[in-house]
Amino acid sequence: MLTGEFNHSIDSKGRLIIPSKLRESLGEHFVITKGMDGCLFLYPDNEWKAFEEKLRTLPLTNKARDFKRFFLGSATEGELDKQGRVLISSSLRAYADLEKEVVLAGVLDKVEIWSKEAWEARTADVEENIEDIASDMEDLGL
Repeated sequence: MLTGEFNHSIDSKGRLIIPSKLRESLGEHFVITKGMDGCLFLYPDNEWKAFEEKLRTLPLTNKARDFKRFFLGSATEGELDKQGRVLISSSLRAYADLEKEVVLAGVLDKVEIWSKEAWEARTADVEENIEDIASDMEDLGL
């Protein structure tokens, strides 16, 4: 299970250290792709395969095709170097506005990679609206 919040920096070559706690769950190979809300998603291989299977079942509507393009078109295979770093492509860094300070957040089946500024803004918004969010989650049975 992927959980926790980790603050790290990305170097000038686009390499990011993956915390050891997350490395254990991610394994040696994983997939990095555009995520929702301006972050990146980092999927362990098994979770990526499950996600791909769900995408395969989508109908051929315009929205479903766009949804597939969004995730699959930007997906790259990730691999750790000997220092536990992964290279984030320049296009993915640009999408998520990753320059120096980043936050990695484990969210069960994947890791989200955020610019520190975007993470702080997003979490502040969530904290401000947590009562409404909790109410919506209660309606979903949580």
